[in-house]
Amino acid sequence: MSHNHDPLGAQQRENADPEERIRPVPLLAALITVGMVLFGVLYIFLSEPFGSPALGDRRTLADLSGPGPAAGGAVDGKALFAAQCAACHQATGKGLPGVFPPLDGSEWVQGDPRILANILLHGISGEIEVAGQKYQGAMPAFPQLGDAELAAVVSHVRSAWSNKADAVPASLFEAERKASTRTTPFEGGAALKALAGGG
Repeated sequence: MSHNHDPLGAQQRENADPEERIRPVPLLAALITVGMVLFGVLYIFLSEPFGSPALGDRRTLADLSGPGPAAGGAVDGKALFAAQCAACHQATGKGLPGVFPPLDGSEWVQGDPRILANILLHGISGEIEVAGQKYQGAMPAFPQLGDAELAAVVSHVRSAWSNKADAVPASLFEAERKASTRTTPFEGGAALKALAGGG
C-alpha cells in the first residue's frame, strides 16, 4: 500500500513544484530588445548634435534684455512709453483727472525740453499745474533707462496725440545728467520753473 503511495506523492510534488514552470526569456526576444536599445543609442549619437541653434528659440540674452542705451534711433519710444509711462498717464496721454496729469496738450511736454529731461532724470514730488489743473503727487525718476531710451520716450510724447513739438536728442540727457548734482525729486512745478530760470 505504501508502495503505491510514494509514486503518487512524488508525482504531486513534481506537479506542485514552481521550478518546473519557470522558463528563461526567449533568446529571440532578448536579442530584439538589445537591438532596439543599441539602435536608439546609435540614432541619438549619430543624428544632429544636441543643442543645434537651428532648433528652438535662438534669441540671445541681449535680444531678450531689450534695446540698449546706445541703440540711438533704433530705440522704440512708443514701446517704452507703453511699458514705463502708460500705467499712469494712460495710452491716450490724457492721464487720470485729479490723479495723474495729462501729457497730451501739456505745456511741460511741449515746452523746454531741458525741463522735461530733468523730470525724467530726477522725478517730481509735490504740486504741479498742468493744463490749468493742479496735481499733487509723485512721479518717479527713470535711472534704469539710458540717454537714448529717455530721448526716444520724450520724442514720442512730444509728437504724439495733439502734441507737435520737436524730437529731443540723447545728447541733451547726457548733458543734463552731468550738469546736475540733484539726488532728490523736484519739489513740484515751482522747482521746475526755477530750473528754467537758472538755465
